[in-house]
Amino acid sequence: MYKSRDILTVASPVFLSLLAQNIINVTDTAFLGRVGEVELGASAMGGLYYICAFTIAFGFSTGSQIVIGRRNGERQYAAVGPVLFQGIMFLFVLAALLFAFTRVAGGGLMRWMISSDVVLEATMDFLNIRVYGFFFSFVNVMFRAFFVGITRTKALTFNALLMALTNVVLDWLLIFGHGGFPRMGVEGAALASVIAEGVSIVFFVVYTWLTVDRRRYGLRWPRSFDFGLMKRVLHISIFMMLQHFFSMSTFFLFFIVVERLGLRALAVANIVRSLYIVMFIPANAFATTANTLVSNTIGAGRVREVIPLVRRIALVSLGVMLVFCVVPGLFPQAVLHVYTNDASLIADSVASLRVIVGAALIASVASVVFNALSGTGNTRPAFAVEIVVLVAYVLYLYFAGMRLHLPVHACFVVEPVYFAGLLAGSLLYFRFASWGDKRV
Repeated sequence: MYKSRDILTVASPVFLSLLAQNIINVTDTAFLGRVGEVELGASAMGGLYYICAFTIAFGFSTGSQIVIGRRNGERQYAAVGPVLFQGIMFLFVLAALLFAFTRVAGGGLMRWMISSDVVLEATMDFLNIRVYGFFFSFVNVMFRAFFVGITRTKALTFNALLMALTNVVLDWLLIFGHGGFPRMGVEGAALASVIAEGVSIVFFVVYTWLTVDRRRYGLRWPRSFDFGLMKRVLHISIFMMLQHFFSMSTFFLFFIVVERLGLRALAVANIVRSLYIVMFIPANAFATTANTLVSNTIGAGRVREVIPLVRRIALVSLGVMLVFCVVPGLFPQAVLHVYTNDASLIADSVASLRVIVGAALIASVASVVFNALSGTGNTRPAFAVEIVVLVAYVLYLYFAGMRLHLPVHACFVVEPVYFAGLLAGSLLYFRFASWGDKRV
């Protein structure tokens, strides 16, 4: 049975890696917040488009992580490597397809979504560079799935610190034109992120080559594509891919609605979005931990230990999140000042930040329970729970933003509602469904 110390041993490196990775988001937003509201809005819309595409790859990698964790728990170590390499091949092709789609149709799609011409132009300046990152980030997530699946998560910390440092330095050089570099503004932020993701891939390849027992884990590049293996992985992953895509697409819809409330509302939403992502790092870290430990536990034949394990992870996650929410909850103006010097923009953002603090506390438990459900291999029911909750999300957002034109903080209320629904649906499935006999 995994103890709290074991949970923290797996979760801490994941937490640190997510923290370092999100320094990229914080840095981009903080720097562009000092360039202008147009650039801030453009990075929000272009960045969310990128993330929507990226979540398809992330969903696939999460499904692969479940398979890797199950094989690791079963001690079938040699079966792990083929999942990694076949996944890399699959995602690289997917990256090429999404890259081509964006270059051909991205402009028309964004024009349909963005009402402001000036924001649209800046968004495309950002996106036309940012999409090159698909080729790096899509491969990156497979290495992440490998290391989390075999519970060697320290590699994620080293990788993310290197990636964050690269991005911070390049943001400073390229956005503002320091050190003799051209002043690129929003395009500089996009280029810095792409280069940082490329550095991340180099690190993972070198680290894996030097530190991992390649024979034990079957780390040999395949001579051909294994359609049979990919079919088995996709059987688990496809619902994770759809789940992550629809989830992030509705968040993208949130920004489409807010953009129509005005440039100030979009600037507020982008600042709070950046804080939202940072505040949710503990929830995401423990959710990832729940996913892989549940998969490993079932693989080891200890199904009865799953519910006590999930309960323990959820309690630890809630405790950590309470600590994480103290500063933004009590001193919102000080936290918001990191992103902008505009006193009126800070004042307009306080209410939205307080809503997100409440959402984070609910998410600390909901994300753990929901990802534990996915970790059992029952990804189709997990997808069904997600879809039901997202329907409610979209309906609320439509009436609050499009029909009633409520302020941005009222639109953010949809987030705690979303996580409460996710928690309720997951608990009901664990209580009444037969979930422990799913074969992966």
